[in-house]
Amino acid sequence: MPELIEPTQDRHRAWLAFRDEWGGEEMHGTGVSAKYDVNSAEGFAAWVAYLRRQGDPSVPVDEGRVHADYWWIVEDGVTEDGETEDGEIVGAITLRHELNAFLAEAGGHIGYGVRPSARQRGIAGWALAEVLRRARERGMDRVLITCDDANVGSARTIERNGGVLEDVRDTALGRTRRYWVNL
Repeated sequence: MPELIEPTQDRHRAWLAFRDEWGGEEMHGTGVSAKYDVNSAEGFAAWVAYLRRQGDPSVPVDEGRVHADYWWIVEDGVTEDGETEDGEIVGAITLRHELNAFLAEAGGHIGYGVRPSARQRGIAGWALAEVLRRARERGMDRVLITCDDANVGSARTIERNGGVLEDVRDTALGRTRRYWVNL
């Protein structure tokens, strides 16, 4: 069963495997930034600390950014002895607390991605439902979720979670489907 965890430097090796599987694809929902050398333990720890600060409303965010909560979608393994062991990171999801102009046009409140080997197993739908619950707990009334117009799987995931298509438009991210979910 998957679970959402806050980013942690203890999962460095698992995160690198997650990233490497993505290859050159954009890693939606991860908050990955070129300004951190995530290959080194120190750079990875600094990036994880940065992600965790993004959700703290008392800490200013960089220009053009909004406060956001980040989670990794993990599936832990079980050893032969029945003990739980850290498993793989199968995806990432973020909840942005508000919209700026770019997010209102193209990015939305929620971004998510699932590594290629874990797709078509319902993981994105499960994670989206969980984050919508958390958005409701934060007092949000409705959220905008977007996806690439050609991403049929993501569109279905959003629709299954209550997304109502507002429009499809050309944005800085390309042809984008924009959905609203009332909470």
